[in-house]
Amino acid sequence: MHEVSLSLPQIIAVSILPILFAITVHEVAHGWAAKQLGDPTAQRLGRLTLNPLKHIDPIGTVLVPGLLLLIGARFLFGWAKPVPVTWENLRHPKRDMVLVAAAGPAANLLMALGWALVAKLSLFAPEWAAVPLRYMGEIGILINVLLMVFNLLPLPPLDGGRVAVGLLPGRWGWYLSRVEPYGFFILIALMVSGVLWFLISPLISLVTKLVTAAVGL
Repeated sequence: MHEVSLSLPQIIAVSILPILFAITVHEVAHGWAAKQLGDPTAQRLGRLTLNPLKHIDPIGTVLVPGLLLLIGARFLFGWAKPVPVTWENLRHPKRDMVLVAAAGPAANLLMALGWALVAKLSLFAPEWAAVPLRYMGEIGILINVLLMVFNLLPLPPLDGGRVAVGLLPGRWGWYLSRVEPYGFFILIALMVSGVLWFLISPLISLVTKLVTAAVGL
């Protein structure tokens, strides 16, 4: 492929757009799905916007990932400001919460496919454009697949946990929902121990291969 590579500042520059889109569209997808299913809370609060400033959490989106990057952590961890959903407004609360939760990871999958197309486009672009396009596409694929797989872990308050709570029979769903106050600490323990990366890295690799294969990369 292309022999030219980018410097670290250039890689950071081309990473900004894919990362901002990955975080922002994920959250907007939750709010959009809730609106379609009867809950306009996110729209009323101005959260159905692609303006990243409306979704960035200073600690979860900036401080925590930045510190992990500085210490050379193997796995970056962070979060955006959650989109508010008033479940009582949903037409079928139990079912619709599953759809609202699944909308974020689904958006990440679609974005991963979109960035895969950008990476493929780089094969036909002049070299001055090909290299940044290739890096941007590859970073876009990676960050979106990572967010999708991570968020689908069946642990509240992650999206996968909310999906599992909605799909499990009543009592089992209730038991799982009771884990939510401790979910963050469980995630930290899994991350520090290395178990989290052990669990999700095979899935990240598999989904990445499927996404790139889907566009012929």
